[in-house]
Amino acid sequence: MASLLQISQLFSLLFLLTLSPSLSSTCTSPKLISSYQTCTQLSSLSSSLHFTYNRLNKSLSIAFTATPPSPSGWVAWGINPTSTGMAGTQAILGYRNSDGTMSVKTLNISSYSDLVEGKLSFDVSDKRAVFNSGDGSITIFATVQNPGDGKINHVWQVGPSVSKGFPDKHDFKPENLASKGSLDLNGSGQSGSSSSDTSSSNDATKKRNVGSFILVLGLVFGLFSYLGCS
Repeated sequence: MASLLQISQLFSLLFLLTLSPSLSSTCTSPKLISSYQTCTQLSSLSSSLHFTYNRLNKSLSIAFTATPPSPSGWVAWGINPTSTGMAGTQAILGYRNSDGTMSVKTLNISSYSDLVEGKLSFDVSDKRAVFNSGDGSITIFATVQNPGDGKINHVWQVGPSVSKGFPDKHDFKPENLASKGSLDLNGSGQSGSSSSDTSSSNDATKKRNVGSFILVLGLVFGLFSYLGCS
């Protein structure tokens, strides 16, 4: 009959093997992000969006992460209340200054050639940006008030440089043109024309982990029954 130590080792191995796929399904993010309800791996520009929507005060807290094409580049995320493209987007811009400090600005993109810095159509608070030295990415943090109910149109982008506090033009490669989608504030993540995104929430992860644990218990009980009869 197998020893208790061997049975314990088998239990640990089965648990780790079963649990690993559940944990690996969450989207990638810097270690500094940990308190958001939902994470969506966006469909282009190797970017991700963590967010929490508070239904009581109708506020949306976000952490958007992307890597600019150069160290002096910029990243931006925004909501378009009227359309699905860039024109009309109320954007939050983040970039690294030459002295290493970070800047965050709000821009009203009324057209592809007209960027106006200032107040957006919704209030934005707690905005800041962090440079992630490990991979060169930038994370923008902000809280948006009354962004809309249900699904909202959001747009994200990266660019190579900043001139006099304004972002220079980004590339027009397929991944740049595809950086838009519909965001479900109820927690199911990204949907719409770029619905190939994967999303995960704490609740979904917990359910997968519980299911994995139940499966492991079944395997262990079966193993005990087999060893007891052998």
